[in-house]
Amino acid sequence: MAENEIDLLLEEDEADDEDALENKFLVFSLADREYGLEIKYIIEIIGMQPITEVPDMPAFIKGVTNLRGKVVPLIDVRLRFHMESIPYTEKTCVIILNIEGESLGLIVDTVREVVSIPSENTEPAPKMGDGEANRFIASFGKVENSVKILLDVRKLLRDDELEVLHEKLPETGTPA
Repeated sequence: MAENEIDLLLEEDEADDEDALENKFLVFSLADREYGLEIKYIIEIIGMQPITEVPDMPAFIKGVTNLRGKVVPLIDVRLRFHMESIPYTEKTCVIILNIEGESLGLIVDTVREVVSIPSENTEPAPKMGDGEANRFIASFGKVENSVKILLDVRKLLRDDELEVLHEKLPETGTPA
């Protein structure tokens, strides 16, 4: 699905009231896995931007970008999930999120679609060991014959990682 098609879907959803955003997810892929993010956190989807590296940051925080005058930290979701790094391509996208007034960009392989997943089609994530990756998963969503891994965006950064970001970066805020 093209970026402008996704943007149109997001704009349509924004035009609706907040209840209409309930149970809607933006699906993106990393390798052969599909993940979902709640639409209510998404500001926009953009192509790759120039990245300014910030010294002394975890490897998955690729740096920051200037988005219309706002400094936005960028997380490479592949690296966050301990997956193999790959070169960015023309399909690589940045999903700009607003999490409690803070802007954050997620670098993903490709954006797929916006889907509705009613709560009766979701199941809580089972506890599979003590792996850190488990904390990112909110639930699993069943869509036709596939399963989407639904993420909890508020857990993509731990409190100590947020502190490091705030120490090293100027105020990020929400893009205008």
